[in-house]
Amino acid sequence: MATKTNKSYAKRLKLTKTGKIIGRTPGFNHFNAKQSRTKQLAGKKGQEFTMSPKDIAQFIPHR
Repeated sequence: MATKTNKSYAKRLKLTKTGKIIGRTPGFNHFNAKQSRTKQLAGKKGQEFTMSPKDIAQFIPHR
């Protein structure tokens, strides 16, 4: 039986051309109105997401 991609993980992560995994920056879900504009925009930018090779093989096998 082939390993299936975990869709909940795959929807939340982006794989770059060089193989890095980019996820959401933590702490920017709500209450951003009082932050400065630069801090608000910094929250839109993704952050590198570190996963062990074992986890990558389990959650995102077909990358």
